[in-house]
Amino acid sequence: MNVITILLVLVGLINLAPILGLLGAAKLNDAYAIKLVSNDLILLMRHRALLFGILGGFILYAAFEPKYQSAAMLMALISMAGFLVLMLGGGEYNAALKKVMLIDIVGIVLLGIAAILKFKAA
Repeated sequence: MNVITILLVLVGLINLAPILGLLGAAKLNDAYAIKLVSNDLILLMRHRALLFGILGGFILYAAFEPKYQSAAMLMALISMAGFLVLMLGGGEYNAALKKVMLIDIVGIVLLGIAAILKFKAA
C-alpha cells in the first residue's frame, strides 16, 4: 500500500464514522452531545449520516482506484473545510462539535499531504 492510499483510507474512515447515526437518535445524541427534540430533526440527522456513509465509502474506494482519488480528495476537502467554515462563523458550539471540527482539521491536513504526493507523482 502506498502513502496516498493509507492517507485516503484514514480520511475515508473519518468520513465514514458518522454512519453510526443511522442507528437512531441515541447514537446521534452520543456523537454530537445534542438533544434531538423532533422526529423531523432526527430524520435529517440520520440522512446526514447516510450521506457521510456514501462519501466515506467513495473515499475508501478511491483509495484503491487512483483514477478517482482527485475527485474523492476534492469532495472530502469541500465537506471538511465547509464544516470548518460553518463552525468558525456559527458562534457558540459544544465540546463534541469542537472535537468533530478538530478531527476535520486532521483530515484536511491528511488530504493536503495526499494531494501533494499525488501532484508530485503525476
